[in-house]
Amino acid sequence: MDEAPDTARKISVLLADDHTMFRQGLAGILASYGGVEVVGEVPNNSEALRLAGELKPDVVIMQVQMPFKRAKKSVGRMRALPHPPKVIVVTMFEEPHYVRSLMELGASAYLVKTSSAEHLVAAVRAAVFDPRAKNAVVGMPTAILEESTNGVDGVLSARELELLLLAARGLSNRQIAANTHLAEATVKRHLANVYQKMGVSSRGEAAREALVRDWITIEEVTHSDPPLT
Repeated sequence: MDEAPDTARKISVLLADDHTMFRQGLAGILASYGGVEVVGEVPNNSEALRLAGELKPDVVIMQVQMPFKRAKKSVGRMRALPHPPKVIVVTMFEEPHYVRSLMELGASAYLVKTSSAEHLVAAVRAAVFDPRAKNAVVGMPTAILEESTNGVDGVLSARELELLLLAARGLSNRQIAANTHLAEATVKRHLANVYQKMGVSSRGEAAREALVRDWITIEEVTHSDPPLT
């Protein structure tokens, strides 16, 4: 049995953002809530990777900039360290496929820079102390929030976005289950939730709506790895 997390200890955090004032603002927010120690501040993700290897922080809060492939590489390398920190992405980019890609690489949370201080602190604490927080999206992109017909209840999770994309590629529930290592019944349940949240009744309708709303792109649908059988 895993030991219960020591929620009384301070969480060590490394900040990486090229805007000095924003970075200092994050440090001040975290310090004001207590229970968090900012152990370093750097202006870019390359420096964050180097310092994370030296300091071994619990959490790295890092920015995402273009080109996006470079951002994905940074997150992947951070999670591949011998003592990998939890990674929280803070960014201005409100694209659902960015969320999905970074979650697949092991980011613990994705926040847009308009998120509240409470969201930031909750994301840091959840990443370290809550084992259920894996791949949790905190501060879902406003494109989804604004276009949802059911308010917060209509927001798709990172997992649901992933399954929606696979369904849009034409994979059966069995193939989706094989690709995601989920039970077929679990996939069916997730997709049923997706249809309900989106106000549609089939995967074809869901795929069309997701493309129209720019939750997924045509490039993501047409360029994919061969499905597992």
